[in-house]
This record gives sequence, structure tokens and C-alpha cells, in this order.
Amino acid sequence: MSRIGKLPISLPKGVEVSTVGDVVKVKGAKGELFRKMNPSIQLKVEDGVVTLTRESDSKEHKSLHGLYRALMANMVKGVSEGYVIKQELVGVGYRAVVTGQMLDLTLGFSHNVAVELPIEVKGEAVTERSKNPIITLTSCDKELLGMVASKIRSLRTPEPYKGKGIKFVGEELRRKAGKSAGK
Repeated sequence: MSRIGKLPISLPKGVEVSTVGDVVKVKGAKGELFRKMNPSIQLKVEDGVVTLTRESDSKEHKSLHGLYRALMANMVKGVSEGYVIKQELVGVGYRAVVTGQMLDLTLGFSHNVAVELPIEVKGEAVTERSKNPIITLTSCDKELLGMVASKIRSLRTPEPYKGKGIKFVGEELRRKAGKSAGK
């Protein structure tokens, strides 16, 4: 058995899991998520516990077993608690403003960069005096949230000398020493 795949997923209060064919629907307080399952993985819901089983012990089925169990656990946690990613803008004059689903970033280019957030992702920008601006992204879909955060970070990745750029809050950057002084 897959060590991860054999673990049961307990459903918190208010979370419902249903299947229609090979599509799984997870519904909770924060929203609802859908995922198409591989036909070789079977899903069973009994007494508030979700278990996944596979049809054989082939290498492919073993890997899919653990994968789909992790994806289901992320979906259950997402619709019950939700996910949050915080990013920090490090640099002089770097700013962020969120209006509706548009994120407007000032990153030291000759123009502002506008990023349209998906409907499932909620954005918030906080700027305090003498502190770096912080962008907070929240969603029930962990996969989508990670992709949006990665796209925002790719607009200005942190450079290794001064650390300027967009980084995740709490992220440790590898810093390089600059040019050594003259002789």
C-alpha cells in the first residue's frame, strides 16, 4: 500500500463529498471544488471518512493512489479552512494596490504592471509606513493559489545582492557578498 494513499481523510463538519462518474465534488463553507479522477482509483465515503483504493499494485497505480489522496486532502482542507499566501515587495518605491480583481504593481519599471486575479482568488494589499508592502492572497483552491502567487513573484524575482523583488513572507534568500573593496 502507498503510505500516503492508505491514510483516511476525515471530513470536518459542513463538508460534503460526492461523485458523479469520475468527477469528484467537494463542497464546504469556503466554496466548492471539482476534480476529475483517474478511473483506476476508487473513492469511498463512509461515516465522515473518505478512503481511496486502487485496482492493482502496478507502479503507476501506486503513484496515482498517493497523488489523488493528497489532492483530495487539499480540497477538503481548502473548502473548510482555505489557504493564504503572503508576499512582500522589497525595494524602494515598490507598491501594490488591489481594486476588485485587478492587482496593480509598481515594481521599478517604466510602467505599472497590472495582474488580473482569477475569480476564485481574493487579493488584499497592505502598506504600512516604513515597512514593505504585503500582498495577501486567499482561496480555497491550493493549486490555483500557488500558480497565481508564482506568476506574481516571476514579475520581479528577488535578486541575490540587495534582496530587491517580490518574495514570500518568511522566505530565506541566499545573499551574495558584493564586490570586495579595492586593493
